[in-house]
Amino acid sequence: MTNRRKFLMAGAALAAWMVARSFGLAVRAADGETFEVVKTNEEWRAILTADQYGILRQEDTERPFTSALNHEKRKGIFHCAGCGLALYSSEAKYDSGTGWPSFWQSLPDAVRTREDNSLFMTRVECHCRRCGGHLGHVFDDGPPPTGKRHCINGLALTFAPAAA
Repeated sequence: MTNRRKFLMAGAALAAWMVARSFGLAVRAADGETFEVVKTNEEWRAILTADQYGILRQEDTERPFTSALNHEKRKGIFHCAGCGLALYSSEAKYDSGTGWPSFWQSLPDAVRTREDNSLFMTRVECHCRRCGGHLGHVFDDGPPPTGKRHCINGLALTFAPAAA
């Protein structure tokens, strides 16, 4: 009986999440966090592509190995596609083989994290500290010196090459 109850509860939670998504509602946890850049859903939709909106504002994930930023090798800075905040240096980028741009650390005071209990597991979600845009997740299987892997959706970023 307990297994059946857990299964039904999980199914109900998934159905509620899917309904919220179909109406374009953000499914972020209300944790009291405030952001410097605040826009209505309509304002975000006006400045982002549909895919960027899905990732940054609704916590979607792009398909692996589809981002051109996976192959970006130039020196420069990766910025939030929502608000332009500098988030990651190319110096911290590495090829994790996962299909998403990966970094072993963010720039100082650029990224915030919170617990993400979606998809029936616990992960560490990371987002832009200025606009709250969802970037991806942080895992503990990265390279030295931090041992972290910031697994980031390429569509959540823009890249600015360093001046020559």
